[in-house]
Amino acid sequence: MALRELSSLEKSLGLKKPNKYSTQGDKKVPVLQSNNGPSLTGLVTIATHLVREANRPELLGSTAEQRAVVQQWLEYRVTKLDNCPKEEIKTILQDLNQYLEDKVYMAGDTFTLADTLMYYGIHRIMVDLAVQEKEKHANVSRWFDHVQHYPGVRHHLPLLVVLRNRLYTSGHH
Repeated sequence: MALRELSSLEKSLGLKKPNKYSTQGDKKVPVLQSNNGPSLTGLVTIATHLVREANRPELLGSTAEQRAVVQQWLEYRVTKLDNCPKEEIKTILQDLNQYLEDKVYMAGDTFTLADTLMYYGIHRIMVDLAVQEKEKHANVSRWFDHVQHYPGVRHHLPLLVVLRNRLYTSGHH
């Protein structure tokens, strides 16, 4: 899955020449094969490299605090979200829902690499949620829907219907 994510990230960043990737180990850790230097290993390392290669430093955060928050969520993605046991998904959704209560994006009000990689990582969870579960985690659903409509992000993933239209009875006029 990480290789498809990196390929989609390359496209969204407008990188013209696709990179060569492979995986290593049981966990299929992505490896970027470099022509002019050592190969790079790991989703976050490679994604950060691609952002720098595309000269889009704002995606890594524009202040020291924002850069730290972006890094925190990138780390969260690979340590908590990837390979998350089914019994921990509810906790992750509750934590994310609370975190996103007063935020548009993972690092505040600016779209960053953290949003892209967290979106890719949580997509498989959102696919399996019933409408009621999506409504219960309304902040996560709002963020998810916002990010999936962000230009160039969704590439290899299907569009998900996140929230149903609410019907109001005549008592709410």
